[in-house]
Amino acid sequence: MDSIGSIFLIMAVAIGVALYVAQPFFERVRRMTAETHETSALLAERDRVVNALQELDFDFKLNKIPAEDYPAQRSALLQKGADILKQLDALHLTEKDAPAEERMEKAVAARRADLTSAPAAPRGDDEIEAMIASRRKARKEKPGGFCPRCGKPILAVDRFCPSCGKSLS
Repeated sequence: MDSIGSIFLIMAVAIGVALYVAQPFFERVRRMTAETHETSALLAERDRVVNALQELDFDFKLNKIPAEDYPAQRSALLQKGADILKQLDALHLTEKDAPAEERMEKAVAARRADLTSAPAAPRGDDEIEAMIASRRKARKEKPGGFCPRCGKPILAVDRFCPSCGKSLS
């Protein structure tokens, strides 16, 4: 009977020692989780700033923003983006070979290059009218739902069901 008690005592001491030794590993996992959340939030904020810079540049090209306001707004967004990149640098997550402002400019230029690879929008009124007419025609040819009597598909331009002849108007 004494041997069973001593075995339980030894097992309890061994479990306690194992938990004491493993404690730093558990703390590291918790700390890494907090860093992961912070990193994720910083990366999301960086993407929002890059998108805002891209939109600001686009609006300026369309003359939606006065020329005297544009430099101040752009420099404020660049500064905000640079601050975010510096925080990411502090977490050792980004390359530190270039200044934060320059990396922010590169990110904006990369997003702009992605947009310029997309097809350009038509510029003339005639081209826009032709696009509208072709979309209207394609829209009329699309299905308009189903016949309430027989359940067969009908087109949007149909006045009668092609299967059962029911009036659709």
